[in-house]
Amino acid sequence: MPGRRAVLVGSAALIAGGAAPARAGTGGQCPDGNAAWIPPEELVADLPRLMRIAGVPGAAIAVVDRGMLAWSHSFGVKNILTRDPVREDTLFEAASMTKPVFAYVVMRLVDEKRLDLDTPLVAYRRPENLGDDPNLERITARHVLEHSTGLPNWASEPLVTSSAPGSIYTYSGEAFIWLQLVVETIMGMGLGSVMRAKLFDPAGMSHSSFGWDEAIAKSAVFGHSEPPEGEQVLPPQPTRELGDRLLRVAKKRGKPIATWTYEDSVAAMRETDPKTPPSTHDLLVNSAGGLLMTASDYATFMALMMDRPTRAAWEISDTTQRAMLTPRLDVRGRDISRGLGWELEQSPAGLLFQHSGSNYGIFKTMGVGDPRNGRAIVVFTNAVNGNALAARILRQATGIDRLKSLI
Repeated sequence: MPGRRAVLVGSAALIAGGAAPARAGTGGQCPDGNAAWIPPEELVADLPRLMRIAGVPGAAIAVVDRGMLAWSHSFGVKNILTRDPVREDTLFEAASMTKPVFAYVVMRLVDEKRLDLDTPLVAYRRPENLGDDPNLERITARHVLEHSTGLPNWASEPLVTSSAPGSIYTYSGEAFIWLQLVVETIMGMGLGSVMRAKLFDPAGMSHSSFGWDEAIAKSAVFGHSEPPEGEQVLPPQPTRELGDRLLRVAKKRGKPIATWTYEDSVAAMRETDPKTPPSTHDLLVNSAGGLLMTASDYATFMALMMDRPTRAAWEISDTTQRAMLTPRLDVRGRDISRGLGWELEQSPAGLLFQHSGSNYGIFKTMGVGDPRNGRAIVVFTNAVNGNALAARILRQATGIDRLKSLI
């Protein structure tokens, strides 16, 4: 008889494909511009079973309809050992879904003429870890947001490019950290403070943060790997362990982590562990993957990307919204491409904007939006097989077989 680990891997694949037909929130079999993406009642009732099969202890789903947060639900537990339930205010690691949120604020600065998309980043800020590479002098914010810098995802050595900026798709977290430094330089404050002023506060995203404190530690989920046979154990929790370590420095300094600049973070990391030089991937306040938030807050953010007749004065302009959702760089032919901050897919329902995330393999997230019809769905999970579960949820809720789910 196969072990539980093998069973879970196979079951996760079955969950992603699913034998059940895809169904929109209203029960239709085909994509429908008028149908909400609220998961059907039978899927909601079956989710605890699907989560058990996939080994996903906790999940949260939020849905946007007609440009507004319309539905949200929490499932399971934050920690498989303590059995604390996932609630509406439970925080998840957004992982790489952080990137579009940061991109939105970058585009606000573009609207405000504080940042030019096509000015080389070295004109604003030259990081210390740049290598000897003339291409580095040409990288712009536009290249960062469309993932065409030629920089690696993460690097432990001086940064150099593998291709000319703007030429091909090269997904890069390092590039987002460089742009984070630029934003902090322009605004004269840390990333968390910029995000709060430019997005979280005006949008009412009260459960979103780049920091760490006792309240966050209490509200945040734990990540889970596939449970082994026998005794249940938790894998290492890198964000939580680093946050607790840096929190001691924050208290001593009297400065919350959520307000730290890049320099504050590096100095604190070296103070708590001088033998280990921090890499940008290890940053807690991290524009590429460090956002902690609820699924409902992320859905509130996705609602800002919808086509609509009016926008608040603090939001990005219609022109900028269209620029973020305009295909610029082919990833899988023209069917899957990159805009500014978002991955874009041509689907039977029209253009979709989407992103997924994976932190340390134990936090999996996914979000998809339909700007023309004002719809979006977000799924946050706290386990390694969460992406398979999310793909199943998205398929049944939207009625769309996304190409992205096939690769």
